Amino acid sequence: MSKINRLQEIINSSDNMVFFGGAGVSTESGIPDFRSESGIFKSLEKYGDTPENLVSHSYYLDHTEEFFSYYRDNLVFKNAKPNPAHLKLAELEKAGKLKAVITQNIDGLHQKAGSKEVLELHGSIHRNYCEICNKEYSLDYILESDGIPRCECGGIVKPDVVLYEEPLNNAILSFSVDYISRADTLIIGGTSLVVYPAAGLINYFNGDNLVLINKSETPYDDAASLVINEAIGRTFSQIKVYRFGD
Repeated sequence: MSKINRLQEIINSSDNMVFFGGAGVSTESGIPDFRSESGIFKSLEKYGDTPENLVSHSYYLDHTEEFFSYYRDNLVFKNAKPNPAHLKLAELEKAGKLKAVITQNIDGLHQKAGSKEVLELHGSIHRNYCEICNKEYSLDYILESDGIPRCECGGIVKPDVVLYEEPLNNAILSFSVDYISRADTLIIGGTSLVVYPAAGLINYFNGDNLVLINKSETPYDDAASLVINEAIGRTFSQIKVYRFGD
């Protein structure tokens, strides 16, 4: 049996699936990942500092204008469109098979594809708040601002994204753990599973089928029911979605 056929078989037999995805889910939408040779971290090296520092909370506080310059140029891809992975996951949710998408991405493409239950571990570029009065602003406001985006009250408008040195949202983590611990199938795609605490979520899975879809190996390959070393959009484009009763 081919790996695609085995994946199709697992999906057909599951009715409480959860998907956990990383940067590799959006590369087929033209958004670079972080750690590959063509990734975002490489593009930030030209600024003469480590990528981890340039997108850290400390750098944001100490070099706010420079942070926003890097942010606009390297972390925002406003015109990106959902690829077959995003679209198939939305279709699986609509069919009642997929209960939640848990993502490390900040691009909002899962929602744009139609997914409703999306848990964004690292926040979203589409949510921006004044640090003083908490007024919400759009992504366009950030992109069209010169230098540091300011609220009408004078406060800085900060993107609702988790920077290095900042904790993940405890409520989002708790919901993610709950969904994963109750799932019969966990599909993990587009992530190397080396960044914690997000990667540690896999340890809460107690179901029957652990599926890993990633171009490169992960530390959890030996524990998986199925490993597919292929682009996730290309993989999901070969899957058919059957609603209950079909």
